[in-house]
Amino acid sequence: MRYLIFDLETQNTFHDVGSNDSVDLDISVGSFYDSETETYTTVTVNELASVWPLIEKADALVGYNSNHFDIPLLNKYYPGDLLSIKSIDLLEEIRKSLGRRLRLDSVAEATVGSNKSGHGLQAVRWWHEGKIDEIKKYCEQDVKITKKVFDYALKNGHVKFKDGSRKKEITLDTSTWAIREDSLLTHSLQF
Repeated sequence: MRYLIFDLETQNTFHDVGSNDSVDLDISVGSFYDSETETYTTVTVNELASVWPLIEKADALVGYNSNHFDIPLLNKYYPGDLLSIKSIDLLEEIRKSLGRRLRLDSVAEATVGSNKSGHGLQAVRWWHEGKIDEIKKYCEQDVKITKKVFDYALKNGHVKFKDGSRKKEITLDTSTWAIREDSLLTHSLQF
């Protein structure tokens, strides 16, 4: 099973665009981990077309809040339809099991001992300041953390979070994560 674990950063905020819909935002940077080649590809919005072949070879897209945020936003740029490829959204899986949402930082710290290096609003500021390399490092770090959490969950069937000073487990149904599905993905590549 070939997973593409990814994260996106934006040029603007919901407040800036006067909307709560991710498709109204603009991508600044995207970072993608390909499980088959074990490589990270981090690109600016102007280089997004270079990752379409990676996406089209993936059996599943993996992210954190990706079904609600990243996939619809990336789909705005993609010449096909990303909504037809298998998606594993760790936040959605946590919410289904726990009944509420948790920040990636909270889950990553308790599960794999990793912390995020910043936050999305900081990445927006960096975009306006022209600090593209900072955004790329931050975005790729988020993908590395998401990968660690995903790998842990896939192996153990749960993740952890801190509830006060105690760590608690959240059981996740990972039984379908490794099952390859037929994709109705509309490819952008010429064959």
